[in-house]
Amino acid sequence: MKDAIKAGSDGVYILIDVTPGSSRSRIEYNEWRKIISVKVRSPPKGGKANSELVELFRKILGRKVEIVKGQTSSQKVLFVQGATVEEVVERLSA
Repeated sequence: MKDAIKAGSDGVYILIDVTPGSSRSRIEYNEWRKIISVKVRSPPKGGKANSELVELFRKILGRKVEIVKGQTSSQKVLFVQGATVEEVVERLSA
């Protein structure tokens, strides 16, 4: 999972591949693609899937989360302010 999480100067960047419109929300690590696959229930219309994605990670990590790349793409980069790679890996693995 560490392959999808990169340390920044004041937080971490997480490589995400999101699938909107799923029957339930779920987070998995895709070892082959070295990316974290996230399924969200919300549709991609009107930024609803992006909002659900940010809220999901905010709840899990307890930190401010924002999409810094890929607003209109299924592949995104999230920035988690003030987090460490080890902290993010531990919380996502739980």
